[in-house]
Amino acid sequence: MKKRAALQSASLLATAALILSSALPSSAQEKKKPRLVLQITVDQLRGDLPHRFYSEFGEGGFRYLYERGVVYEDAFHRHANTETIVGHTTLATGADPATHGMVANVWLDRETGKLTYNVQDPRYPLLSKGAGVDKESEIDPTQRLATSEGRSPAPIMVSTFSDELALSNAGKSRIFGVSVKDRGAIPMAGHAGKAFWFSKATGEFVTSTYYYKDYPTWVKDWNAKRIASSYAGKSWELLHDRTTYQFGDRDDMPYETNFPGYGRVFPHPFGKSDSKYFTTLLTVSPVGDDLTLSFAEALIDGEKLGQNGNTDYLSISFSSTDYVGHLFGPSSLESEDNLLRLDRTLAQLFKFVDQKVGLANTVIVLSADHGAAEIPGYLSEFGIDAKYFKPDALDPKTLEKQPAIESVKKKFGIDKELIQSYFQPYLYLNHDVLRERGLNQAEVERAVAVELEKLDGVWLALPSSALTEGSFPDTPLDQAILRNYNSKRSGDIYIVFKPGWFINDFDGLTVASVHGSPWRYDKFVPVIFVGPGMVPQRVFREIETVDVAPTLSAILGITYPSGSVGKPLVEVLQTRPEAAINAKP
Repeated sequence: MKKRAALQSASLLATAALILSSALPSSAQEKKKPRLVLQITVDQLRGDLPHRFYSEFGEGGFRYLYERGVVYEDAFHRHANTETIVGHTTLATGADPATHGMVANVWLDRETGKLTYNVQDPRYPLLSKGAGVDKESEIDPTQRLATSEGRSPAPIMVSTFSDELALSNAGKSRIFGVSVKDRGAIPMAGHAGKAFWFSKATGEFVTSTYYYKDYPTWVKDWNAKRIASSYAGKSWELLHDRTTYQFGDRDDMPYETNFPGYGRVFPHPFGKSDSKYFTTLLTVSPVGDDLTLSFAEALIDGEKLGQNGNTDYLSISFSSTDYVGHLFGPSSLESEDNLLRLDRTLAQLFKFVDQKVGLANTVIVLSADHGAAEIPGYLSEFGIDAKYFKPDALDPKTLEKQPAIESVKKKFGIDKELIQSYFQPYLYLNHDVLRERGLNQAEVERAVAVELEKLDGVWLALPSSALTEGSFPDTPLDQAILRNYNSKRSGDIYIVFKPGWFINDFDGLTVASVHGSPWRYDKFVPVIFVGPGMVPQRVFREIETVDVAPTLSAILGITYPSGSVGKPLVEVLQTRPEAAINAKP
């Protein structure tokens, strides 16, 4: 009897152990972890664009992702200000801008009274002399507003997925971020990783003293090749015959940006290597992505990613789609050709990773920092109301002369300048004047907001005081603005233009299209996961980009980023061994 009881007890224990084992998360079952997490962010890739040109793609690029991955067809950013630094940091942290602090590409520093570029940090200058922003040739206004050439992730207020990966194994994982844009590389690499970005001033990839005291040998070797200079005298040519393109007969549209020396029709010449805009024009073409890929491949080789027994992390942010979209719009021949070339770039990247690490050992996630707005001229062809907002309409000097603002100043007895600054999407009031007059800031904000909403093209002007007091309508739009509000960095009034309306003047440069609105076209992005054991499928339930970082954390069984509010995506985590793909692209 004792022997039978012992056998029954042993059987029960074995059964319980089996049940517990099957209920435990995969990390507890010592599931093999990936050797590399590859996070790809395509700047300004609206969620529908890969589908639009899918029939034109080759094998191994976008097709590899859409055919082998968990594809979320209804993915959106949940914050209001859809700008580059905001979206990248949200993808990196799983947090809203209100929490991670990157509320805009540029915000007003109340202590200095100056506009502050998001990742600037004067404590950490660039390693390369003369590699900072060439303000004379830079067409990116947010870069030109940087008062310091120093860069670091210090302004990001919470941890990133990559930070938590480093913390999980005492820094054994190698962590890197690469992009043409500093604001595309730095947030993804986090505080614990290392970031590199392209210097238009030198034609090299650079970093700051936050990351290194000197460049690694492989970086010096890559920069010494002067690959950017090899494009001198060349042009951006169409990849295929013009008749094969959906937008092949729309190459010369009057509303596209006719940038001097570059034009609005193919071919687009880059000019001489010593010309003022040479490196800038490289980035306003697929060459920017080609350079990024070349550098990333050198990084994988030089740092031996995926070879050290731990899970390494590489973020690559491809920026050309954004620059091309600004000048020519998403529905243009240039954007179409750029995406076809990006498809080839992705295929080359996946092939390289497969050779060096193995796609069967790699988790890939692709998304975008924001979507894209159509050019008003294009929308007008289809009878849709869309216009460019007058460039100087929200300039402080112009606003001060508006009868509506003059009446507000008269009402509160203000005889000095009330409007201190405006930079997308915030209007900033002069707090010194309000304090001098002993005025209630909330009352003044509300009065100004009422008048702003009377301006042609303004949909909503929401005072920040309404957000702090909770006195605003509970609509999706208002909630998105609340998620963007950080008391230390956000302005006093959040301005939303009508759908299809926007300011197209970027510090003297007139562009065709911009982004940054809370409308769906700017919030709609792809989210695709591909990895060992993941079951390929298309998912049509709505998800949010804050879900990306915690999903990566769940895959590895590590702590979620400190400010994360997202939820792990169950379709990605419900893997089965027999679904492990033949990972060849």
